[in-house]
Amino acid sequence: MSPGIGLMDRRLKIEKDAVSLAMSGVLKKYKTESEKIKTLETKYDDDAGDWYVALGWEEKCVIVKMDSVLAEITEIKEITK
Repeated sequence: MSPGIGLMDRRLKIEKDAVSLAMSGVLKKYKTESEKIKTLETKYDDDAGDWYVALGWEEKCVIVKMDSVLAEITEIKEITK
């Protein structure tokens, strides 16, 4: 049996770690330059244990959802500006 989310140690403990992982995922998927990407908003969901980071560059915006325990991106969703 594995412990619940509240008992597991989070790998993405701070906002800076979540933004770094989100940037890395966006750079790999969209082949853009890191200098062009701006952090628009960050949010941590206490109930689910997920980080949400909104990033924007040129005419694109994305929301990156990450699991804070596993430290992996679970979804990258494009949104319209």
